[in-house]
Amino acid sequence: MPKDVILTPDGLANLKAELEHMSTTRRREVAARIKEAREFGDITENAEYDDAKNEQAMLEARIAQLEEKLRSATVINSSDLGTDVVRVGSIVHVVDGNGKKTTYTIVGSAEAKPDEMRLSNESPVGKALVGHKRGEEVSFATPKGERRLKITKIEVA
Repeated sequence: MPKDVILTPDGLANLKAELEHMSTTRRREVAARIKEAREFGDITENAEYDDAKNEQAMLEARIAQLEEKLRSATVINSSDLGTDVVRVGSIVHVVDGNGKKTTYTIVGSAEAKPDEMRLSNESPVGKALVGHKRGEEVSFATPKGERRLKITKIEVA
C-alpha cells in the first residue's frame, strides 16, 4: 500500500511537468538512441544498445514512480492554512540557543530540498516543528546531541 504524498500546489505542478517531460521528450530521445544502436548491427554484443535499453528501463521506472506519487497525492491548499500552528505548507522562523535565526519551509517528503531549507514533515526537524505554536520551544536528536529551537514566527507558504 503506497503512502500518501503531501504536496504544495507548486510541488504538484513540478511533478506534473517532470512527468510530462519524461513521458514525451525523454522517451523520444531514448527511443532514438535504441534505434541508432540497433543500426550498429548485432545487438547481442552491442554495448550502446545495452546502455540505451538500461536507460529506457530507468526512465520507465521513474515515470511509474511519478505516476504513483500523483495518484496518491494530497495537495495542501495554502488558503486553508493558518499561522497559529506549524503544518505542511508553513514557513517557520526559528532561533537556536546561540541566537542564530533560520527560516524553514515545511513540505511533504516528495518536495524536500534541505539545501534550500525546504524540510520534509518526516525529517527530524520537520517532525519536531509540526504541531507546535509560535513561542514554543522544540527539541530533537542530532548526531551531535539534542538541539533546541524556539519558534518565533509562522507564515503561510
